[in-house]
Amino acid sequence: MKLGVSLPVFTADPSRPLEVAARAAALGIDGVFSPDHLFPPVPASGAGRPALEAFALLSAVAARNPGLAVGTLVARVGLRPPGILAKQAAALGEMSGGRAILGLGSGDRASAPEHERFGLPFPPARERLALLEETVRAVRALFAGEAWTGGEMVPPMAGPLLPPGAPEIWVGGLSNAAVGIAARRADAWNGWGLSAGTFATKVERLREAAGDREVVPTWGGIAVVGEDASDLRGLLEDRERRGLPSEGVWTGTAGELRGFAEEIEAAGAAWFVVLPAGPADRLDLIVETLRP
Repeated sequence: MKLGVSLPVFTADPSRPLEVAARAAALGIDGVFSPDHLFPPVPASGAGRPALEAFALLSAVAARNPGLAVGTLVARVGLRPPGILAKQAAALGEMSGGRAILGLGSGDRASAPEHERFGLPFPPARERLALLEETVRAVRALFAGEAWTGGEMVPPMAGPLLPPGAPEIWVGGLSNAAVGIAARRADAWNGWGLSAGTFATKVERLREAAGDREVVPTWGGIAVVGEDASDLRGLLEDRERRGLPSEGVWTGTAGELRGFAEEIEAAGAAWFVVLPAGPADRLDLIVETLRP
């Protein structure tokens, strides 16, 4: 199981994620990922805080760290026209020496304010999921040097996309509909923030829906990792004082993280992607724990 790190992008200082990426490369981590937001999707922060652009950041990371996989987790399909999305992903593939991963998602209600503030449509969930599936199909066609003939959500695109691209395509999402899209169209599915038991259940559904297609499961999530119980308690108290949410956040000691990662791997995960919360040394602690 490969180990990945989600970069801190809610900052106006690009040196922060670039330093994390450099540290990740030095520690032997397999890849780094960026979320895709116009501003933090947290009510306590919202539009009052900055967010770095995913593809620009990942291109800089790739240029500085040859050999490191770089990917979006996830890029929302409603933020860019599919042709532009394909071009950006293909360019990232060139920058990274063929190590780009294009993680795609439909977005949820937490991302609605971003669309409203910037005048971008935010249709109902059913339409967003339909756009997600057609975008995967359209982008894959362009990567293959083919034209996209058009569908209900994505208009025809003659192409060609030059230079062509070959990033892996992941679909992220927790709903059964999103899992189904991944099973039909993607190279991998990502379950963000799931417990080990729920992740295993979703993987079973993914495999049933995929049939003969090979679609690998991946896990991702925010992790609050303490050296021991006392350290963990202090980290959680600090998060509470700062008004940071705990829902969907994995919390535990380093030993508990090792056990959790083993459960995720046993369920079939090909990647374990962590967004370390807390002090800067948490990345080192996670790597020491999972790759002693």
